[in-house]
Amino acid sequence: MIRKLISRVLGHKDSATNDQPAILGVAQHGLERDHISRASQRTVQILQENGYQAYIVGGAVRDLLAGLKPKDFDVATDATPEQVRSCFRRSRIIGRRFQIVHVGMGNETIEVTTFRGHHGEQGDARAHIDDQGRVLRDNVFGSQAEDAARRDFTVNALYYDPTAETIVDYHHGVADLQQKTLRMIGDPRTRYREDPVRMLRAVRLAAKLGLSIDPEARRPIREMSELIENVPPSRLLDEMLKLLTSGHAVRCLAQLREEGLHHGLLPLLDVIFDQPLGERFVTLALETTDRRVREGRHISPGFLFATLLWHEVLSKWQQFEANGEPSIPALFRAMDEVVDVQAEKLAITRRIVGDIKEIWALQPRFAQRGGKRAYGVLQHPRFRAAYDFLLLRVESGELEPEVGEWWTAFLHASDDERAAMLLPPSAGATRKRRRRRRSAAADTQNGGDE
Repeated sequence: MIRKLISRVLGHKDSATNDQPAILGVAQHGLERDHISRASQRTVQILQENGYQAYIVGGAVRDLLAGLKPKDFDVATDATPEQVRSCFRRSRIIGRRFQIVHVGMGNETIEVTTFRGHHGEQGDARAHIDDQGRVLRDNVFGSQAEDAARRDFTVNALYYDPTAETIVDYHHGVADLQQKTLRMIGDPRTRYREDPVRMLRAVRLAAKLGLSIDPEARRPIREMSELIENVPPSRLLDEMLKLLTSGHAVRCLAQLREEGLHHGLLPLLDVIFDQPLGERFVTLALETTDRRVREGRHISPGFLFATLLWHEVLSKWQQFEANGEPSIPALFRAMDEVVDVQAEKLAITRRIVGDIKEIWALQPRFAQRGGKRAYGVLQHPRFRAAYDFLLLRVESGELEPEVGEWWTAFLHASDDERAAMLLPPSAGATRKRRRRRRSAAADTQNGGDE
């Protein structure tokens, strides 16, 4: 009722397929042009000067209205990708599922999309879908009204014209933002079948913007969650990274579990959260990540996944050791098994996998605080990430505080202070090293005799 009242005040018509949008001026929407990046403004201006419609669209408009700073600014236009490319010297067409144009403007890259049209049944207007209804390829162009109807949520179907300083709103997106409601455009079941990632996006946007998912959009999520199994691992990874680096990862993961979306997405989350130490460890890691995002600091995907999966690695490592395997081979076997399970769901790149494994592999080396080994750990390229990981283990109660305190002191100590801090090697370790030296000498002598 209240949403409808706001819609009437703002000039909306209550129709999901409304072709006559509300045109909101500055006095109504409050968005100031100075908050829009100059590169995106210039991109819109050039397209308009060439006779095309062009708007800042989607997430940037949504976030600004919600009082958040957008990560990037996208542009939508009635120009085709080829026509957009002809307007900009520094531009290129990318994408197969959806063709878009990347426009280089100063040190920014602006993503320009052509208005999407409705799917047809035949010819060029027919979208390529799989047997479950997921859209595989779709380069059907249309009007702005059709483009708005094709977008997922009403808060994402907002078009801002920086020249006129107006917002074009077809689906009550501004009213829904004011009412703190995340509402799907069209039939939620159909939209989820077209792109199951929308279920994950609903959770992320609701947590990020502090919105409640509309009951009609929320109700099908749990029963349709199995469709996520059909999403390419690369897209699933991309959405997971957006979720984990949204600045609201703790709320996002809690809502993922509430909606039943953790099964098949991160199948180890249940195992992690069922362990008291694991739950505290993951929560601390995500709270730290959220804080870094809000402060505008760098976030490492490798570190994030290393924290999420650590207690499953730890569990397998201890299991293999209990079966008689040597400690370090047991750790590496556990690492490989855990990463392989996740690789079936998420296309984690080799670089990220390398970062994850290096962070894990350094953990037992923190127990080596004597001789050259401590200096070797300190000089490792991944020391800082592994050290932060160690401190999380200490804070969660997994390790004794003394371990973290020693490495913190060693990190900040002078050369003389570090030398004084080193622990003496054990007698067993000394004997072992001596045996290796004698064996090497014998091998050299035998080689000379031959």
